[in-house]
Amino acid sequence: MKTFYLTTPLYYVNARPHLGHTYTTVVADCLSRYKKMQGFEVCFLTGTDEHGQNIERAAAAQGTTPSELADTVAQAYQKLWSRYGIEYDQFIRTTEKRHHVGAAEIFRRVAENGFIYKGEYSGWYCIHCNLFAPESERAPTCEVCGRPTERLTEESYFFRLSEFRQKLLDHYEQNPNFIMPPSRRNEVISFVGGGLKDLSISRTSVKWGIPVPGETNHVIYVWFDALVGYLTGVGFGDDAANEVFRKFWPAQVQLVGKDILRFHAVYWPAFLMAAGLALPRQVFAHGWWLKDEVKMSKSRGNVIDPILLLEHFGSDPVRYFLLREVPFGLDGSFSYDALIQRVNSDLANDFGNLVSRTLTLISKHFNNTVPYPSAFEARRPLDKEIEQAALAAVKAYQGYMDELAFSKALESVWELLSRANKYINDSAPWELTEDFSLRPRLATVLYTSTMPESCKLVWKQLGIKAELRSQRIDELKWGGLPVGGTIGAISAVFPRLDKKILLDKLFQASSEEAPAKESKPEKGAEPERKFSASPSSIAPVAGSDQDSAAGVVGNAITIDHFAKVELRVAQILSAERIQGADKLLRLMVDLGTETRQILAGIARYYSPENLVGKKIVIVANLQSRKIRGLESNGMLLAASVGDEERPVLATFLEDVPNGARLK
Repeated sequence: MKTFYLTTPLYYVNARPHLGHTYTTVVADCLSRYKKMQGFEVCFLTGTDEHGQNIERAAAAQGTTPSELADTVAQAYQKLWSRYGIEYDQFIRTTEKRHHVGAAEIFRRVAENGFIYKGEYSGWYCIHCNLFAPESERAPTCEVCGRPTERLTEESYFFRLSEFRQKLLDHYEQNPNFIMPPSRRNEVISFVGGGLKDLSISRTSVKWGIPVPGETNHVIYVWFDALVGYLTGVGFGDDAANEVFRKFWPAQVQLVGKDILRFHAVYWPAFLMAAGLALPRQVFAHGWWLKDEVKMSKSRGNVIDPILLLEHFGSDPVRYFLLREVPFGLDGSFSYDALIQRVNSDLANDFGNLVSRTLTLISKHFNNTVPYPSAFEARRPLDKEIEQAALAAVKAYQGYMDELAFSKALESVWELLSRANKYINDSAPWELTEDFSLRPRLATVLYTSTMPESCKLVWKQLGIKAELRSQRIDELKWGGLPVGGTIGAISAVFPRLDKKILLDKLFQASSEEAPAKESKPEKGAEPERKFSASPSSIAPVAGSDQDSAAGVVGNAITIDHFAKVELRVAQILSAERIQGADKLLRLMVDLGTETRQILAGIARYYSPENLVGKKIVIVANLQSRKIRGLESNGMLLAASVGDEERPVLATFLEDVPNGARLK
C-alpha cells in the first residue's frame, strides 16, 4: 500500500492553542482524510515542543514547574483537537523518552560526521522565539515577534551551517516544489544565497532540555531538539519502531506557518543532510490569520479563541470557513461577520437546503425510500448534464487537493451544489407530485438530486449503511447511491444563524475574557460592538425623549422603521401536517435564491395539498425560532377574518417572481 506522511509544527507550550494552531491542524486533518480516501496508508503527526528557557520562565511566572506546565498545555491541545474532530495518528511530545533517545542519536550522528564543534557565542537572543538576532551595537528587536532581545554569552556547541549554503541552493534548484508556495521559496533562496553563519545548537544557561550526549552541563538547542520530533514521532531511535520509520520517512508534506519557515527550510534540511538522512518532499508555509489587519498574538490581545468558536458555531462550520475563505498560503482577515455569512450562505442555503428539499420530497412521496430512477435511455438532457457536472467536479476537486489548493477544491464542490440546486428548480419536482403518471420522472429527478460530522449526518439521512470513511474518492462514479433503501430522520444539517443575536453573544463572551480594545472596523462591515446588552435592555422607554427622537409617536412608525421589515414573495413547494399539532403545518418555501422551512398555524383552514404551488408573502428577516423541536425561518402574512379570526393568506393576482421584495 502507498504511504503518506504529513506533519504540523510541534506547537510550543508557552501558551494555550489559538486560531493559528487550529488552522494548520485542520488543514492537515483535511489532507489526511483526503489521502486515506485515495487509498493511502497515512500517518498524520502533530504534537508539542516543550523545552527551552521560555518554558522555564513561563512556569516560574505561573508558580508551577516546567513539567507541570507542559502537561497542562499538551493536554489542552489534545482535548481541543478531539473537539474539532482532528484524527491524528501520532502525537509526539518532546519530553517523552522516545524523543530524548532519538534527539540524542541525531546529535551524535551529526557530531560523528564532523559538523559540530565547541566554541563560545555572544549575541542578541530572543527568548520568546529561541532565535539569535543580527549583531548590532544596541539590543535589536526580534525580527519574528518584534520583542526586545537580550545579550547572551556562553560556551556552546556549534553546527557548521555555513558549509551547507551551496548544498541547500542545489537542493532548492533540483526540487522546485520543496518549498511552497513559490513566493516563500524565493525568500528562502535569497536568505541562503546571502551566506550562512554557523549555528549555536546548545545552551548552558538552560536546564529544561535534553542533555548533549556526554555533556551534562549543555542542553540541546530547542529548535534542533524540536525538529527531530518529526523523526521520533514515527519511531526513529527506537529499534523496535524502526520498521515504522522506514515505512513513512521521508515526509511527503510538512505544514508550517510562514514565521517559522527558515527553521524548516534552512536549518532542518541542513541537519538531515549532516545526519545522512533523506529530506522531506515538501515544506509548505501558509499565511497568517489577521485581526484588525495585523497578525493575531497574545501580546496584541487580538487572538480568536478556538473554543469560543466551537461553542457558538460548531466544528464543521469553523473548519469549512478556514479552508474556504482564503487561498492556502496567503494571509487572511478573520471576522465574525464573514464566518456567519459563510455559514448562512454556503452551508445553510446552498448545501443544507439541497439536502432538506430533496429528502423532504422523497420522504413525502416515496415513503422514506430512495426511488428507482428511469432507465438511462429515458432520461433527459438535463439529467445527463448534472451527471457530467458531478463527474467533472470530482476530477477538479482531486486536482486542487493534490495541489493543496483547498479553497479552490471547495469552490468546485459548491459549483456542483449550485448546479444541483438549479437542476431542482428547472425540473420543478413539486409540479410532478399530483399526476401519478409522472412518478417515474419525479423519481428520476429526486434520485439525481441526492448527491467530518455533517457529512456523516447526511450519509445517515440518505440511509446508507456503509461507513463514510470506506468511500474511495478515486473510485467515485455516477449512480452509486443504493436505491430502495430507507432514508433516515431528516434534520437541518446547518441551521441558519441569527447574526445579531450571535454577535451579541460573541462580543459578550469576548468582553468577559478581556477589556474591549478600539479597533478599525472592516470595510463594508458593521463596527464590532463594545457592549454586550441585549436589545431589550437598551430599548428606549415609551414616552421618553428617546422615543420622540426615534420618530415614534403613539402607534405610528416612520418609513425607516418599516424598511427594516423584509417582506418577500415565496412559493410553497411542499406542505405537511405535524404529528400532535392540530394547528401547525410545516411548509417548505422557495425564495428564489434559497429554500426555507416555515411553521404556520393554519392547519385548521388550509389543507396541505391545496397549498403547494401558492405564492405567498413572508417576513424574511424574522429571527428564527423553534416550535415543537422544529426550526421556523420566517413568518407568512395572513389576514384575520371574523370572530374566530380565520387566517386568509396574502397572495397575488399576477405572476410575481419568487424572492421579489414588497415595498
